[in-house]
Amino acid sequence: MTTTDDTAPALGPDELDELDTLLEDLRTREDEVPQWEFCDGFLTALVCTRRPVPLAEWLPMLLGDGLLLHAAPDGTLPVMAPFRDLAQQQRFLELWRRRIAEVVRQLDTQVESLDADDAFQPEVLDMRGAIATLPEAERAEMEGQPIPSFGQVWALGFMFAVENWEDDWAAPRDKETAQWLDGALQAIVALAEDDTGRPEICMYAEDGPPSTSQQRLEDFGEAIWAVYDLRQIWRSLGPRVETIFRGAQPGRNDPCPCGSGMKYKKCCGA
Repeated sequence: MTTTDDTAPALGPDELDELDTLLEDLRTREDEVPQWEFCDGFLTALVCTRRPVPLAEWLPMLLGDGLLLHAAPDGTLPVMAPFRDLAQQQRFLELWRRRIAEVVRQLDTQVESLDADDAFQPEVLDMRGAIATLPEAERAEMEGQPIPSFGQVWALGFMFAVENWEDDWAAPRDKETAQWLDGALQAIVALAEDDTGRPEICMYAEDGPPSTSQQRLEDFGEAIWAVYDLRQIWRSLGPRVETIFRGAQPGRNDPCPCGSGMKYKKCCGA
Protein backbone atom coordinates (compact mmCIF):
# COMPACT_ATOMS: atom_id res chain seq x y z
CA MET A 1 0.00 0.00 0.00
CA THR A 2 1.52 3.29 -1.11
CA THR A 3 1.38 6.75 0.46
CA THR A 4 2.84 9.78 -1.27
CA ASP A 5 3.24 13.54 -1.27
CA ASP A 6 -0.24 15.03 -1.72
CA THR A 7 1.22 18.24 -3.16
CA ALA A 8 2.86 16.66 -6.22
CA PRO A 9 1.25 18.11 -9.37
CA ALA A 10 -0.57 15.77 -11.73
CA LEU A 11 0.96 14.97 -15.10
CA GLY A 12 -0.27 17.08 -17.99
CA PRO A 13 -0.58 16.09 -21.67
CA ASP A 14 2.94 17.31 -22.47
CA GLU A 15 4.45 15.22 -19.71
CA LEU A 16 2.47 12.14 -20.74
CA ASP A 17 3.81 12.64 -24.27
CA GLU A 18 7.28 12.95 -22.75
CA LEU A 19 6.81 9.60 -21.01
CA ASP A 20 5.79 7.96 -24.29
CA THR A 21 8.87 9.40 -25.98
CA LEU A 22 11.12 8.34 -23.11
CA LEU A 23 9.84 4.76 -23.19
CA GLU A 24 10.22 4.68 -26.96
CA ASP A 25 13.87 5.67 -26.52
CA LEU A 26 14.34 2.91 -23.93
CA ARG A 27 13.01 0.39 -26.46
CA THR A 28 15.91 1.25 -28.78
CA ARG A 29 18.13 -0.43 -26.17
CA GLU A 30 15.67 -3.01 -24.75
CA ASP A 31 12.79 -4.01 -27.01
CA GLU A 32 10.72 -5.51 -24.16
CA VAL A 33 10.20 -2.16 -22.43
CA PRO A 34 6.38 -1.84 -22.22
CA GLN A 35 4.08 0.93 -23.36
CA TRP A 36 2.99 3.60 -20.87
CA GLU A 37 -0.51 2.08 -20.62
CA PHE A 38 1.03 -1.16 -19.28
CA CYS A 39 3.25 0.87 -16.93
CA ASP A 40 0.23 2.78 -15.61
CA GLY A 41 -1.59 -0.47 -14.82
CA PHE A 42 1.53 -1.77 -13.07
CA LEU A 43 1.83 1.51 -11.15
CA THR A 44 -1.81 1.34 -10.06
CA ALA A 45 -1.31 -2.19 -8.74
CA LEU A 46 1.66 -0.97 -6.69
CA VAL A 47 -0.59 1.70 -5.17
CA CYS A 48 -3.01 -1.08 -4.17
CA THR A 49 -0.44 -3.63 -2.99
CA ARG A 50 -0.57 -4.50 0.71
CA ARG A 51 2.94 -3.19 1.43
CA PRO A 52 4.96 -0.41 -0.20
CA VAL A 53 7.12 -2.15 -2.82
CA PRO A 54 10.59 -0.53 -2.82
CA LEU A 55 11.99 1.07 -5.97
CA ALA A 56 14.83 -1.47 -5.96
CA GLU A 57 12.20 -4.21 -6.41
CA TRP A 58 9.70 -2.78 -8.85
CA LEU A 59 11.94 -0.89 -11.29
CA PRO A 60 13.93 -3.94 -12.46
CA MET A 61 10.73 -6.00 -12.54
CA LEU A 62 9.10 -3.50 -14.89
CA LEU A 63 12.05 -2.48 -17.07
CA GLY A 64 14.81 -5.01 -16.47
CA ASP A 65 15.59 -8.60 -15.58
CA GLY A 66 13.64 -8.63 -12.32
CA LEU A 67 16.72 -8.91 -10.13
CA LEU A 68 16.86 -6.69 -7.06
CA LEU A 69 18.89 -3.51 -7.50
CA HIS A 70 21.61 -2.95 -4.90
CA ALA A 71 22.25 0.57 -3.71
CA ALA A 72 25.70 2.12 -3.44
CA PRO A 73 27.05 2.97 0.06
CA ASP A 74 25.56 6.46 -0.26
CA GLY A 75 22.11 4.96 -0.93
CA THR A 76 21.90 5.75 -4.67
CA LEU A 77 20.75 3.07 -7.09
CA PRO A 78 22.71 2.16 -10.23
CA VAL A 79 21.56 3.25 -13.66
CA MET A 80 19.59 0.43 -15.27
CA ALA A 81 20.60 -0.74 -18.73
CA PRO A 82 17.62 0.60 -20.72
CA PHE A 83 18.28 4.16 -19.54
CA ARG A 84 20.68 6.31 -21.51
CA ASP A 85 22.13 7.90 -18.38
CA LEU A 86 21.36 8.83 -14.78
CA ALA A 87 19.52 12.00 -15.81
CA GLN A 88 17.07 10.04 -17.97
CA GLN A 89 16.42 7.52 -15.19
CA GLN A 90 15.85 10.29 -12.66
CA ARG A 91 13.44 12.07 -15.00
CA PHE A 92 11.43 8.89 -15.49
CA LEU A 93 11.26 8.36 -11.73
CA GLU A 94 10.22 11.96 -11.13
CA LEU A 95 7.31 11.62 -13.56
CA TRP A 96 6.47 8.21 -12.07
CA ARG A 97 6.30 9.64 -8.53
CA ARG A 98 3.96 12.39 -9.68
CA ARG A 99 1.65 9.88 -11.35
CA ILE A 100 1.72 7.71 -8.21
CA ALA A 101 0.75 10.73 -6.10
CA GLU A 102 -2.14 11.50 -8.44
CA VAL A 103 -3.46 7.93 -8.34
CA VAL A 104 -3.23 7.83 -4.54
CA ARG A 105 -5.15 11.11 -4.24
CA GLN A 106 -7.85 9.85 -6.58
CA LEU A 107 -8.28 6.45 -4.94
CA ASP A 108 -8.35 7.91 -1.43
CA THR A 109 -11.09 10.38 -2.35
CA GLN A 110 -14.67 9.14 -2.06
CA VAL A 111 -16.64 9.67 -5.24
CA GLU A 112 -20.22 8.88 -6.16
CA SER A 113 -19.60 8.62 -9.90
CA LEU A 114 -16.68 7.77 -12.16
CA ASP A 115 -17.54 10.92 -14.10
CA ALA A 116 -16.47 13.08 -11.14
CA ASP A 117 -13.51 15.37 -11.79
CA ASP A 118 -11.49 13.80 -8.97
CA ALA A 119 -12.35 10.16 -9.83
CA PHE A 120 -9.61 7.72 -10.74
CA GLN A 121 -8.82 7.77 -14.45
CA PRO A 122 -6.52 5.03 -15.81
CA GLU A 123 -4.20 5.98 -18.66
CA VAL A 124 -5.79 3.87 -21.38
CA LEU A 125 -6.00 4.18 -25.15
CA ASP A 126 -8.53 2.80 -27.61
CA MET A 127 -5.99 1.42 -30.08
CA ARG A 128 -8.67 -0.17 -32.26
CA GLY A 129 -10.49 3.15 -32.46
CA ALA A 130 -7.26 5.01 -33.24
CA ILE A 131 -6.41 2.62 -36.07
CA ALA A 132 -9.96 2.74 -37.43
CA THR A 133 -9.63 6.50 -37.90
CA LEU A 134 -6.45 6.18 -39.98
CA PRO A 135 -6.52 6.55 -43.78
CA GLU A 136 -7.29 3.30 -45.59
CA ALA A 137 -3.70 2.80 -46.78
CA GLU A 138 -2.34 3.06 -43.24
CA ARG A 139 -5.04 0.75 -41.89
CA ALA A 140 -4.05 -1.83 -44.51
CA GLU A 141 -0.52 -1.87 -43.11
CA MET A 142 -1.91 -2.96 -39.73
CA GLU A 143 -4.09 -5.74 -41.15
CA GLY A 144 -3.44 -9.09 -39.54
CA GLN A 145 -1.67 -7.64 -36.53
CA PRO A 146 -3.20 -8.25 -33.08
CA ILE A 147 -4.65 -5.00 -31.76
CA PRO A 148 -5.38 -4.86 -28.02
CA SER A 149 -8.86 -4.06 -26.78
CA PHE A 150 -9.75 -0.91 -24.88
CA GLY A 151 -8.16 -1.10 -21.41
CA GLN A 152 -6.60 -4.50 -22.04
CA VAL A 153 -2.95 -3.42 -21.88
CA TRP A 154 -3.58 -1.46 -18.69
CA ALA A 155 -5.19 -4.52 -17.05
CA LEU A 156 -2.29 -6.73 -18.15
CA GLY A 157 0.13 -4.32 -16.48
CA PHE A 158 -1.93 -4.43 -13.28
CA MET A 159 -2.01 -8.23 -13.19
CA PHE A 160 1.71 -8.41 -14.00
CA ALA A 161 2.37 -6.70 -10.65
CA VAL A 162 -0.14 -8.91 -8.82
CA GLU A 163 1.48 -12.08 -10.20
CA ASN A 164 5.02 -10.97 -9.37
CA TRP A 165 4.17 -10.09 -5.76
CA GLU A 166 1.72 -12.91 -5.19
CA ASP A 167 2.58 -13.24 -1.48
CA ASP A 168 1.49 -9.66 -0.92
CA TRP A 169 -1.74 -10.37 -2.78
CA ALA A 170 -2.53 -13.64 -1.01
CA ALA A 171 -6.12 -13.82 0.23
CA PRO A 172 -6.65 -12.96 3.92
CA ARG A 173 -8.11 -15.53 6.30
CA ASP A 174 -11.39 -13.68 6.70
CA LYS A 175 -13.70 -15.34 4.17
CA GLU A 176 -15.80 -12.27 3.45
CA THR A 177 -12.73 -10.12 2.77
CA ALA A 178 -11.17 -12.90 0.69
CA GLN A 179 -14.30 -13.03 -1.49
CA TRP A 180 -14.23 -9.24 -1.81
CA LEU A 181 -10.59 -9.42 -2.91
CA ASP A 182 -11.27 -12.21 -5.39
CA GLY A 183 -14.23 -10.41 -6.93
CA ALA A 184 -12.23 -7.23 -7.40
CA LEU A 185 -9.33 -9.08 -9.02
CA GLN A 186 -11.72 -10.94 -11.32
CA ALA A 187 -12.97 -7.57 -12.57
CA ILE A 188 -9.39 -6.64 -13.53
CA VAL A 189 -8.85 -10.05 -15.14
CA ALA A 190 -12.02 -9.58 -17.23
CA LEU A 191 -10.54 -6.36 -18.62
CA ALA A 192 -7.31 -8.21 -19.47
CA GLU A 193 -9.29 -10.44 -21.85
CA ASP A 194 -10.07 -9.62 -25.47
CA ASP A 195 -13.19 -7.65 -26.32
CA THR A 196 -15.14 -9.98 -28.60
CA GLY A 197 -18.45 -8.13 -28.44
CA ARG A 198 -20.05 -6.16 -31.25
CA PRO A 199 -18.35 -2.74 -31.60
CA GLU A 200 -20.79 0.04 -30.71
CA ILE A 201 -18.69 2.88 -29.28
CA CYS A 202 -15.45 4.64 -30.22
CA MET A 203 -13.45 5.63 -27.14
CA TYR A 204 -10.75 7.29 -29.25
CA ALA A 205 -12.92 9.94 -30.90
CA GLU A 206 -16.52 10.89 -30.19
CA ASP A 207 -17.50 10.61 -33.85
CA GLY A 208 -15.05 7.82 -34.74
CA PRO A 209 -15.95 4.38 -36.13
CA PRO A 210 -17.28 1.94 -33.48
CA SER A 211 -14.42 -0.03 -31.93
CA THR A 212 -15.54 -1.05 -28.43
CA SER A 213 -18.52 -3.09 -27.26
CA GLN A 214 -21.01 -1.85 -24.70
CA GLN A 215 -20.08 -4.80 -22.49
CA ARG A 216 -16.47 -3.73 -22.62
CA LEU A 217 -17.36 -0.27 -21.44
CA GLU A 218 -19.29 -1.77 -18.53
CA ASP A 219 -16.34 -4.07 -17.70
CA PHE A 220 -14.04 -1.04 -17.73
CA GLY A 221 -16.23 0.73 -15.18
CA GLU A 222 -16.34 -2.38 -12.99
CA ALA A 223 -12.54 -2.60 -13.13
CA ILE A 224 -12.15 0.99 -11.96
CA TRP A 225 -14.48 0.42 -9.01
CA ALA A 226 -12.51 -2.77 -8.30
CA VAL A 227 -9.33 -0.71 -7.98
CA TYR A 228 -11.04 1.44 -5.34
CA ASP A 229 -12.00 -1.77 -3.51
CA LEU A 230 -8.48 -3.18 -3.67
CA ARG A 231 -6.98 0.00 -2.30
CA GLN A 232 -9.51 -0.04 0.55
CA ILE A 233 -9.00 -3.74 1.36
CA TRP A 234 -5.29 -3.41 1.98
CA ARG A 235 -5.61 -0.06 3.75
CA SER A 236 -8.05 -1.71 6.15
CA LEU A 237 -5.92 -4.78 6.77
CA GLY A 238 -2.52 -3.08 6.92
CA PRO A 239 0.84 -4.77 6.26
CA ARG A 240 0.99 -8.52 6.64
CA VAL A 241 2.18 -9.67 10.07
CA GLU A 242 4.90 -12.29 9.75
CA THR A 243 4.28 -15.53 11.60
CA ILE A 244 6.87 -16.22 14.31
CA PHE A 245 7.92 -19.86 14.50
CA ARG A 246 9.12 -20.95 17.93
CA GLY A 247 11.24 -23.94 18.79
CA ALA A 248 9.86 -27.13 20.36
CA GLN A 249 8.17 -26.46 23.71
CA PRO A 250 8.59 -28.81 26.70
CA GLY A 251 5.67 -30.95 27.79
CA ARG A 252 3.68 -29.87 30.83
CA ASN A 253 5.24 -32.58 33.00
CA ASP A 254 8.79 -32.16 31.64
CA PRO A 255 11.50 -30.45 33.73
CA CYS A 256 11.37 -26.69 33.20
CA PRO A 257 14.18 -25.59 30.82
CA CYS A 258 14.97 -22.64 33.11
CA GLY A 259 16.79 -25.07 35.45
CA SER A 260 14.58 -24.56 38.50
CA GLY A 261 14.11 -28.30 38.96
CA MET A 262 10.32 -27.89 38.86
CA LYS A 263 7.95 -29.27 36.28
CA TYR A 264 7.31 -26.93 33.34
CA LYS A 265 3.59 -26.65 34.21
CA LYS A 266 4.47 -25.45 37.72
CA CYS A 267 7.14 -22.98 36.59
CA CYS A 268 7.49 -21.05 33.32
CA GLY A 269 4.51 -22.85 31.82
CA ALA A 270 2.17 -21.79 34.59
